[in-house]
Amino acid sequence: MTTTAVTDQTERALLARIPTGLYIDGRWTEAADGGRFEVVDPSTETVLATVADARPDDGDRALAAAHAAQPSWGRTPPRVRAEILRQAFELVTIRAEDFALTMTLEMGKPLAEAHAEVSYGAEFLRWFGEEATRISGRYSTAPDGANRLVVTRRPVGPCLLITPWNFPLAMATRKIAPAIAAGCTMVLKPAALTPLSALLLAEVLEDAGLPPGVLSVIPTTDPGSVSGPLLSDARLRKLSFTGSTPVGRRLIAASADQVLRVSMELGGNAPFIVFEDADLDAAVEGALAAKLRNGGEACVAANRFLVHRSLADEFGQALAARMSSVTVGRGTDPATRLGPLINAAAVARVGRLVDGAVAAGARLALGGRALDGPGHFFPPTVLTDVPAGADILDEEIFGPVASIVPFDTEDEAVRLANATPFGLVCYVYTRDLDRGLRMGERLETGMLGLNTGVVSNPAAPFGGVKQSGLGREGGREGIEEYLETCYIGVADPFAAFG
Repeated sequence: MTTTAVTDQTERALLARIPTGLYIDGRWTEAADGGRFEVVDPSTETVLATVADARPDDGDRALAAAHAAQPSWGRTPPRVRAEILRQAFELVTIRAEDFALTMTLEMGKPLAEAHAEVSYGAEFLRWFGEEATRISGRYSTAPDGANRLVVTRRPVGPCLLITPWNFPLAMATRKIAPAIAAGCTMVLKPAALTPLSALLLAEVLEDAGLPPGVLSVIPTTDPGSVSGPLLSDARLRKLSFTGSTPVGRRLIAASADQVLRVSMELGGNAPFIVFEDADLDAAVEGALAAKLRNGGEACVAANRFLVHRSLADEFGQALAARMSSVTVGRGTDPATRLGPLINAAAVARVGRLVDGAVAAGARLALGGRALDGPGHFFPPTVLTDVPAGADILDEEIFGPVASIVPFDTEDEAVRLANATPFGLVCYVYTRDLDRGLRMGERLETGMLGLNTGVVSNPAAPFGGVKQSGLGREGGREGIEEYLETCYIGVADPFAAFG
């Protein structure tokens, strides 16, 4: 892992090695109209590279390649698919420095966090490589004995995978790996803000032996015009999307005509609940992890800190003290703990939410104003006594802002936590195991961090309830999203024997 500041020469050398074309049917190619777009470093606002800008014709070429490759890829032995994933895991690990620096440059996160994402993202390749050989069915006798029931699993078919900008490697491997393991072909549309990591991954998967047509990667600045025709094309059988709930709703609607299988990992509004019996030091450490990971630009970031009134002031002071010591800067500097937000619009949005909360009566304990450029920096910010009705409690912040709300009873904590259309993750700090288990049953959430501020793990099912999404990624459940169930009724083989 890099422990010294990265030089300009190192950055230039890496950027020169990353492919910048479209990857379609095993070949690197330019967009149909020759168009390209700029990828910008959010910490300096300088252009890192220009990337081929896919158009509808390119999307059609990618889907045609996936459709043509599906029959042979679906029949490829599970062990072969598993070995490709294992080799990809090894290659990503070998090239960890390249992937980490690429993410830091195009997204802004500190190098230490980028390295953590490389490990996390690579693990999906290894995990689903192991799951590929465990796809199974069942054989049983019908209750009336008239025939035998054979249940098999088969790949869904060609998939459209749409990934966000905030975890450009891990969100890609979390979708690509189970699709490969299940025997599905894919078209990946990475976010235009951070396409370089996905293009580098495509190169690694090709080196790992993935056949042409199984994966195409088509960055675009006009996602609607590219994905729209694909969603209405009968050759496509599945959509997997990670992003905002409003966009997810539109994609679900667009998928209805073809009755596509859909997986949706959407927005969150995570409560972080600290009860009166919590270990305060552990809660503050967990809060830092849940709030500042990825600069708060994560769907699992703690959004609302619900703290028992007896601890609210002490917790707020301790959290502000810890966050005040966080070093803000360019992610390539090893001293940096908090990098930039993704763009100027993100800074403006976070600033609006903070200003609105203060205007509504919240007290600003730390930060609160965007830092001067170049770069899109917003400092660690703590708000206390945030009143009900403030927009910052209802909207996903996607920034390094902690909003603290006091509560008095467990029932009140549950009511406040569930008072949202979202239900991706909750965090609870308490020494009372019975209470922790109760909260697991009372909170409307797909995931719960009990006395921990980090829940994501490739071996665990990731996903939410309510408007936070449909389906699960990771764990044994993740491959199910890419498999269809087929039942075969077989006549009683003993019928002829009387």
